[in-house]
Amino acid sequence: MRALLKLTTIAALCALASAATAKLAVPAQRADELAPTPVPDAAVAVASVKAPLAGVALVDALVHQAPTIDRHVLSLATEALQCARRHQQVGEDAVLSVIDYSRPSTERRLWVFDLARQRLLFQEWVAHGRNTGDNLAARFSNSDGSFMSSIGAFTAQETYTGHNGYSLRLQGLEPGFNDHARDRAIVIHGAPYVSEAVIHSQGRLGRSLGCPAVRPAVARQLIDTLQGGSFVFAYYPDSQWLKRSHLLMADCGGQLAQATPVVAARH
Repeated sequence: MRALLKLTTIAALCALASAATAKLAVPAQRADELAPTPVPDAAVAVASVKAPLAGVALVDALVHQAPTIDRHVLSLATEALQCARRHQQVGEDAVLSVIDYSRPSTERRLWVFDLARQRLLFQEWVAHGRNTGDNLAARFSNSDGSFMSSIGAFTAQETYTGHNGYSLRLQGLEPGFNDHARDRAIVIHGAPYVSEAVIHSQGRLGRSLGCPAVRPAVARQLIDTLQGGSFVFAYYPDSQWLKRSHLLMADCGGQLAQATPVVAARH
């Protein structure tokens, strides 16, 4: 009798142990659910479509900093910057300048952004060329002696002190539109005809010989911010430029030949 009771007790304990073990074990199907799941090709495609939203987020942040800027113009500028980087026409400098020549000279139409911090650094008046127009810009050129402004993308290069004082050389990145800018001495410099007082006295800013001139009070600080490889985007709704600019094409110009050497980021 005692032997039978002992056997029964042992069997009961074994049954309890088996039940507990089964309860603690993770079923094979559940373990598979917890493991990382490979992303199907379709999901990868969707993720690729959503990738450009990072650019939209950047534009949103910059527009928040500079609510008077035209969002479309800013979007074109950021697209052109990414394309120029892809073709190694510009380095990884985190400063973007946008000039909107479609606006009158009486408006502050130059914006400078710190892309890394998504901050607006400057919003300034900027002059256009004598033969580009009066208060409103209308004509642009890539030719020496035209006394006109040039449109398109540039890199801001080295500084020097010349006839107009402390100045910043610009290298045009767009053949046929601004690639003669350096030879034409199209530079950023300070000029006394860029001031609110001049606007009040003659209804517009004074005009340059083609240079994007700025206020003398801000010239040095602005130039030092841009020099060394930053990206400058000068916009005007010129149909030929918008159609032919490799930097604005949907495929980023395809096999665009490298027009300028790689520009090292500013130290």
